Amino acid sequence: MSEVNQQAEKFLNDIFTHAGFDLQAKAINSSSGCTLDIDGADAPLLRSEGGELLDALEHFVNQTFARDLAHGERYILDVHNFRGLRETELRAMARHAAERVYSSGVPFTFAPMNANERRVIHLALADDEKLFTESIGEGNARRLKVTMKKPAAN
Repeated sequence: MSEVNQQAEKFLNDIFTHAGFDLQAKAINSSSGCTLDIDGADAPLLRSEGGELLDALEHFVNQTFARDLAHGERYILDVHNFRGLRETELRAMARHAAERVYSSGVPFTFAPMNANERRVIHLALADDEKLFTESIGEGNARRLKVTMKKPAAN
């Protein structure tokens, strides 16, 4: 494990200790980067409210260690496979939205989502040549909209 990954693991564990949380982070290296996997009795706190606290901690860790990571590399924080389960859920939501747009012809707009979640849906529908996805709105109100592509003019 790289020194910076060890530092990130220790940094996160120090936050948990000082905050009084019964949580423990472990850095796991993979081909896609480093995941800080979290476990402990207080894990449900990180999954509640759609993982808002988990997202905030991930942002904080990435801001703290950004200059020590290779360009484009980021830490992923996960607890009890929350990220994987959420990605599966988002892909199912993308399929549902596509079916609604196909059947009704009416655009489908998701509730506000963070950039990572919007990206999962964009990618899930990217190969569908009949659909167009776009992010609309600003800041925390940013949403993803799915529409039928307009036929090309001759």
